[in-house]
Amino acid sequence: MRVGIGYDVHQLQAERKLILGGVQIPFDKGLLGHSDADVLIHAIIDAMLGALALGDIGKYFPDSDARYKGISSMDLLEKVFKLIQQKGWHIGNIDSVIMAEKPKLGPYIPEMIGNIAKSLQIEPEQASVKATTTEKLGFVGREEGIAAQAIVTLTRHQNLD
Repeated sequence: MRVGIGYDVHQLQAERKLILGGVQIPFDKGLLGHSDADVLIHAIIDAMLGALALGDIGKYFPDSDARYKGISSMDLLEKVFKLIQQKGWHIGNIDSVIMAEKPKLGPYIPEMIGNIAKSLQIEPEQASVKATTTEKLGFVGREEGIAAQAIVTLTRHQNLD
């Protein structure tokens, strides 16, 4: 078994879509980034890569590469999943937390979990997404940005021969 941790932050900005866990959430601001800036998925990707000591999201999808401009982070997640599979590993479980003062994310979490589970070919019970505020402290509390953390366990495929 391998374990990886991921962390991501993006700045909130007007006239951007807010995408978290592959879900577009109605809000007057969105996250600024080269891709769709989905901090939750970026944290999960970094955790997956970290579990196998493969670097981070920027190594595979640099913001200097025009191919990734505006790309869905769910597409990036599926690419990293294929890499993990090619190396003989699969997802054991994911635990994650989104830190945002606003908007309230609870109603969107089941859809986020469903998106993650589908992309990673796991059961929804293997993916946990939680949301919290920072009690108005720091950049999250001032509504300047949103952060996410994730931890992922990977297990080796068993040869049944």
